[in-house]
Amino acid sequence: MAVALAFVSASAWFFFRSRAREGRGRWLTALHGLRLFVSLLVAFTLLRPERVILNKRAEQPRVLVLWDGSGSMDTRDVLTAGKQTISRAAWIKQQIDSKFWTPLEKQYRVSVEPFAQPPSDPKASAETEVGTDLDAPLERALKQYPDLRAIILLSDGDWNLGKSPITAATTLAQRESPVFAVGVGSENYLPDIELQSVLAPTYGLVNERISAIFTIQNHLPREVRTTVTVQGPGDTKGSKNVTLPPMSQVQDILVFTPQTEGEGDYTVRVPVEPDEVFADNNTRSFHLAVRKEILKVLVVDSQPRWEFRYLRNALLRDTGVSVATILYDPEIGMGEGVGYLSQFPDKREDLQSYDVVILGDVGVGGGMLTPENAAMLRGLVEQQASGLVFLPGPLGREKSLAQSALADLLPVEEDFTKGAGFASGAEARMELTFRGRDHWLTMLATDPSANEAVWRTLPGFYWYAPVVRARPGSDILAVHEAARNQYGRIPLLVTRNAGSGKVLFMGTDSAWRWRKGVEDTYHYRFWGQVVRWMAHQRHLSQDEGIRFFYTPEAPQRGEKVHLNAAVMDKLGIPLSAGKVAVTLTAPSGASETVELAAEDAEWGAHTGQFIPREGGRYTVEVKSEAAGRHLKTQLMVTAPALEKVGLPAKLDVMREIAALTGGRSGGPGDLPQMISSISLLPERKPEEHRFRLWCDPWWCAALLFLLSTYWAGRKAAGLA
Repeated sequence: MAVALAFVSASAWFFFRSRAREGRGRWLTALHGLRLFVSLLVAFTLLRPERVILNKRAEQPRVLVLWDGSGSMDTRDVLTAGKQTISRAAWIKQQIDSKFWTPLEKQYRVSVEPFAQPPSDPKASAETEVGTDLDAPLERALKQYPDLRAIILLSDGDWNLGKSPITAATTLAQRESPVFAVGVGSENYLPDIELQSVLAPTYGLVNERISAIFTIQNHLPREVRTTVTVQGPGDTKGSKNVTLPPMSQVQDILVFTPQTEGEGDYTVRVPVEPDEVFADNNTRSFHLAVRKEILKVLVVDSQPRWEFRYLRNALLRDTGVSVATILYDPEIGMGEGVGYLSQFPDKREDLQSYDVVILGDVGVGGGMLTPENAAMLRGLVEQQASGLVFLPGPLGREKSLAQSALADLLPVEEDFTKGAGFASGAEARMELTFRGRDHWLTMLATDPSANEAVWRTLPGFYWYAPVVRARPGSDILAVHEAARNQYGRIPLLVTRNAGSGKVLFMGTDSAWRWRKGVEDTYHYRFWGQVVRWMAHQRHLSQDEGIRFFYTPEAPQRGEKVHLNAAVMDKLGIPLSAGKVAVTLTAPSGASETVELAAEDAEWGAHTGQFIPREGGRYTVEVKSEAAGRHLKTQLMVTAPALEKVGLPAKLDVMREIAALTGGRSGGPGDLPQMISSISLLPERKPEEHRFRLWCDPWWCAALLFLLSTYWAGRKAAGLA
């Protein structure tokens, strides 16, 4: 006000001074008066004038009851007055049925709305990510109800979608609309044993050991000794004794052997303890197809060393394996006899039938493999999902592979400048890495700790390959127990993915010594697991002249799935021209057709991609009209459940929302007091509408117009 008064006084002084200096004519007096008038308006603007209109609220205020209908509300951890435990959803249903808000209806209009309910349409629920968004219903209430006085929020506070609810709570606080949060559920785990997950392959072979990895969470304050069992079609059974430390998680492996062919659901079960609250989370199921198949293995070596002899015998005695052998012996010529081939398969259609190829101490040239053979082996692995095992020997003939098409498939780097390997008179052993402790290839016992003990007792070796280090992207399963270089300990058992197939490198030639004292127990098991692990992807689904496989084997909803098909025509020649289409039908009935692109015409390999939008079992149909091939199979897609039953309630979120908005928070027993608090809320202040003249653009434009008029008038009067 002092500045405005000083400004007006200065403007008045300039008015009289200008009249005295520039004249008192009518035109000049009006011009000086205009300047004084503008000065008065500017001084008035400096005082920031506002017009305030108070609108008294005539409508009855509203109270909104929001209740949580998400899946986590099925958790049974609400203790009733009768000392019974019911689910959170059941407690909310009791309150809704009793119309607990009735005392408020005299003062307020009451609206009751659920949120986070799964869609009633099965198709919509399959395609939609079902979860809890706490922010969305609060934001919606702000937009939908301008007369909102308070919100009663019934929830367990578990939100997994959308923005933080604190954002909406801040806006509610500005609107003076408090939230009265009733936290439903316990903040602590109730006594329970939960079978959290079971990971198993989608198919297996008859009389093959199937490993299912299970995870159990113990929420009991005591140690539990129990037995995990699996049961499936054909009276297939398996069991594993486990010890669960108090309040801890345990992961282990359950091994079983299906005896009959067929497809069905297998159930893994943990017995219910007497003091458990939730008995329905002790079982999980998985789908498994059991088939009869003979895996074809090709063993190639250059001399009948002990490793070759015992490996060949182990595979010959495996009823699920058919073995062919090639022996390039420079002294006695090509090996002959039952199961021996006179030469390496020179046609792709002959080589593509092999699931696993084991390369011993052989190389390219010198009367052994040709460059064309090496190129075909690479194509077999990358395009046909076959497995390749490198099993070098003291002759060092694999040195020549570094100059062939197989060079990029080797999972290790070797240095032959110091010789063909390292021999020692002292026995050395392989030591499992952390990755190798529970890898399917190296699992010679039923659990990781016992498996590590088995490997420590296996007879050792006296020679190992000149390995420098593993290549990037490889998995090191075992290393030399003592030998090391600048890169660390020498890797001796290494795996790597190559295209659609797998590669294994074993840097010793003494696995046959594992038979010492135990006969074929570990030696046969190891090589049987190698063959089945490497051939597993290749045999996901197949029919005459067509093979279909995909990665990952157990995809999740929204995850990219790589589709692969290898197609042969009626003559058994790889399909080089023509379309291959894959039609995938979702559980809801929606279908999608993916046309596979030709990846390698020489192998009839076709690839494509697919992103599942639903969880559940898909029906897959692969067709090639040009080759006259047709295949039907199934693809199981898991849908990660955002809503989990049995987790503690997140009541800290509820307390924070209530505190931020000026409301109250509490448990189920505090609901009557909250109703009383809402009934005692004061009337809301009248709504204010302010018209701020000092910052109105039209007012500023008017001042600018008057100043422009004054300036133009001075110029017209000839004044400077």
